[in-house]
Amino acid sequence: MAGESRFPDVDSNGSEKNEDIEVIVNVGGVRQVLYGENLNRYPATRLAQLINCLSGGYDTIFSLCDDYDPGKREFYFDRDPDAFKCIIDIYYFGEIHMKKGICPICFKNEMEFWKVDLKFLDDCCKTHLSEKKEELEEIARRVQLILDDLGVDASENRWKRCQKYIWKLMEKPESSYSARVIAVLSFLFILISSVVMCLGTIPELQIVDSEGNHVEHPTLDNIETACIGWFTLEYVLRLISSPNKLYFVISFMNIIDVFAILPFYVSLILTHLGAGMMELTNVQQAVQALRIMRIARIFKLARHSTGLQTLTYALKRSFKELGLLLMYLAVGIFVFSALGYTMEQSHPETLFKSIPQSFWWAIITMTTVGYGDIYPKTTLGKLNAATSFLCGVIAIALPIHPIINNFVRYYNKQRVLETAAKHELELMELYSGEGKVGGSKNELEDLVGEGKEYPSWSRQLKVSHSDTFIHLLSDEKYYRTRLQSCK
Repeated sequence: MAGESRFPDVDSNGSEKNEDIEVIVNVGGVRQVLYGENLNRYPATRLAQLINCLSGGYDTIFSLCDDYDPGKREFYFDRDPDAFKCIIDIYYFGEIHMKKGICPICFKNEMEFWKVDLKFLDDCCKTHLSEKKEELEEIARRVQLILDDLGVDASENRWKRCQKYIWKLMEKPESSYSARVIAVLSFLFILISSVVMCLGTIPELQIVDSEGNHVEHPTLDNIETACIGWFTLEYVLRLISSPNKLYFVISFMNIIDVFAILPFYVSLILTHLGAGMMELTNVQQAVQALRIMRIARIFKLARHSTGLQTLTYALKRSFKELGLLLMYLAVGIFVFSALGYTMEQSHPETLFKSIPQSFWWAIITMTTVGYGDIYPKTTLGKLNAATSFLCGVIAIALPIHPIINNFVRYYNKQRVLETAAKHELELMELYSGEGKVGGSKNELEDLVGEGKEYPSWSRQLKVSHSDTFIHLLSDEKYYRTRLQSCK
């Protein structure tokens, strides 16, 4: 595979102008005809430097290309032809657009080889490049976490090693069999606690205390106490072993854990100490309100469910679509409630007493609930109700598709990143066993650092020749002989 260039005969005085030179480049077996007039628009690029490279001798020639045939005056380039076809657009249109199906990071490396600045890349293509960079950094972060779990630092004291062991035991079910057992137990305790909370509200399962009030059965109360004890122990162990305690405390899921166990202890304090400071009725009302907060523990399931985490992320990414949905409904509710109130005023038994009261009718109609507590009785009111129903269906259906797309895209992306991280680890282990890679616990320390280059990780993966890694983040320049697609 080669690149080829043909020059017209030039006299000894160099009378032939560069603009009249015909350059034929053959990249990866594909020949392209270029002209000096176009190439000289960007003289700093590699192709423009080919025009005057013959006068510099073979050293200059081979610094620009892979091979050269003086008989045919052909320059050989072992590069990707598809990427090259996109890159030469800069000489004709002043910008570069990346074709669909080309890896953005490989394309960036091709642009660096041909000495074309990234500022000429279209904004839409830069977006794809940024997304791919984020994927690579996420893969590196995941591999770093796994390597940290596998590595043992002999310089750490016993407490540090114990702390790391507890953290893996409580936070990473995939790290060991014991961690998986603890994760299953935690999941079961969440389910049992939620079921007990529901059963405690059934009158047949309640008992009457000495004051004639219905309270939970002692057995259910004991089960609840046992579950809270487990949740408390779990939270304390995770807090003690956390490598970053401030981040742990302010984390959303950990805040939910606090709200899941806090009502129990506050209720306990109010029951035993609050009676002396306030009236018994107020204490009971406060305890009842706190017991309702126990529903927060159901959100603890998100810690053990990838699907719930993906759904949460999809909703976060869909704020714009959800905002549009609420705006459509708000406009429709206001319009149809006002129309309904106006049209129903002529009926003597109208249920539409005011426009704010009509809001409730518009909400349950547009969302297709229809309780039937408020309904129109006039012909015009029924037509207005039918129109509001149809508009509500359309308004709700419009943003659903983007939300579903966000969910599916994020879920598939997480699976791909997880597979890619495992693939890199398998390759690192394979080549480490062959003596080609020296494994150490600091293999990714440069890659996961903020605002730093990543030579250590690049060297590691460079040896592994993984199709999931492209040399984007390395200080050094390594160019592939073909464009590989990122899986």
